[in-house]
Amino acid sequence: VQLVESGGGLVQTGGSLRLSCDISAFDLDYPIIAWFRQAPGKEREGVSCINTGDGSAHYWNFVKGRFTISSDNNRNTVYLQMNTLKPEDTAVYYCATGRRVIVSGIGPMCIRDSEYDYWGRGTQVTVSS
Repeated sequence: VQLVESGGGLVQTGGSLRLSCDISAFDLDYPIIAWFRQAPGKEREGVSCINTGDGSAHYWNFVKGRFTISSDNNRNTVYLQMNTLKPEDTAVYYCATGRRVIVSGIGPMCIRDSEYDYWGRGTQVTVSS
């Protein structure tokens, strides 16, 4: 499974970005896709996850109401729309998928990185103050 992120960049506080995750194996074997982020000197954090089969999603409290995850099954792509960005959102953003998370389902466990086997290389998001 290959995942490729894009859409990162530099944006001012309060601005928006839409990240994309293109997935090579977009099928029933890997229905759950998640976004994570890692800031310099910090541990990786789970941001959001989605079940591409039914559209159910879960968000980390810090981004709830500002970020929206969605999928386009025809394009084999999962998106992360990020609005009202803050400097604290500055990080490398990764998408991931795997089989273990299927058992966990959509909920708090789906933004734990131990649930995932396949990762993209990330895209840098920088929010200036």
